[in-house]
Amino acid sequence: MVLIMYRLKANGRAAVIVPDGFLFGVDGAKLAIKTKLLKDFNLHTIIRLPGSIFSPYTSIATNILFFNNERVEDAPDGYSTKETWFYRLDMPDGYKHFSKTKPMKLEHCQPIKEWWHDRKEIVSQDGNEKSRCFSVQDLILLDCNFDQCKFPKDEEEILPPAELLTNYFKKRAALDYEIDKTLAEIQKLLGIEIKLD
Repeated sequence: MVLIMYRLKANGRAAVIVPDGFLFGVDGAKLAIKTKLLKDFNLHTIIRLPGSIFSPYTSIATNILFFNNERVEDAPDGYSTKETWFYRLDMPDGYKHFSKTKPMKLEHCQPIKEWWHDRKEIVSQDGNEKSRCFSVQDLILLDCNFDQCKFPKDEEEILPPAELLTNYFKKRAALDYEIDKTLAEIQKLLGIEIKLD
């Protein structure tokens, strides 16, 4: 990221794919890089991509940072960025995740194109932000935490220990039955009979 920032010409534009860790990391180096990005460049858009977009090669969630090497008019003193838009690209209908047999297609990016030319803040029915604009002051107050407009997390049901054990033994018994059935079929095909004591 630092090399791209260093090599970007005056008035140059960049779109850089980064892993999620870059967005929410606030250790010294990441914080310094993100602060420099806001001060020396116009970081105007961050697109949050679905976690399986590069499957099967990696399951790491990624994002696209769009910035250019110029100062925005009316940006606060000491900064080139005035505001940054965040947009979350959700999985298309009929997809639980992308894979080698069900890869991402160009038409799956259509929602980004539509939003890009008509930017507005979007809150989904479940109350999660899908798109939002943050001022550079907001981002500084957030310690440059760019982990905004996140993907909703499925709530995990926590069962009592006794119920967990009961479910485990039921699943294990069903699996043992399937294994025994398959082994019996293999023995029949081979014409051998093995009895275990």
